[in-house]
Amino acid sequence: MAKFKKKAKAKQDIPTSALPDIIFMLLFFFMVTTVLRENTINVLQNIPKATELRKLQRKSLVSYLYVGKPRNTAKFGDEPKIQANDVFIEVRDIGQWIEKERSKLDEVERDQLTVALKSDKDVKMGLISDIQMELRKANARKLMYSTPQRIDK
Repeated sequence: MAKFKKKAKAKQDIPTSALPDIIFMLLFFFMVTTVLRENTINVLQNIPKATELRKLQRKSLVSYLYVGKPRNTAKFGDEPKIQANDVFIEVRDIGQWIEKERSKLDEVERDQLTVALKSDKDVKMGLISDIQMELRKANARKLMYSTPQRIDK
């Protein structure tokens, strides 16, 4: 009689040689596509609601000014403050801030800079009009008032 040989069991190992490549590709993908929050908002804001809204085409051309009472009232007081990026500025410093923001843009896009003003609804209009006047002096004519989206019920 012929002898039957048992077949050797097939190896079922998963090839892991490409695994580090895949992991690093995913890591680089998420590092490149993730956008981190640029500014920490240090002022309290209860933003008023709007009736007419338009969405911006290019958010890279927008610089934000936040106006409201500081979160840390013990350190900064109770009066409304202007926050540009991560620092508090005075009304007289707005022109200098505009020039700094324009210098970050390409030369072609510098006249397209839009200033977004996010202010608390309890801020006095005198401060808002002072900000508007300084923006005019700095030739920053595109001003946008940021509001949350309107919810129809």
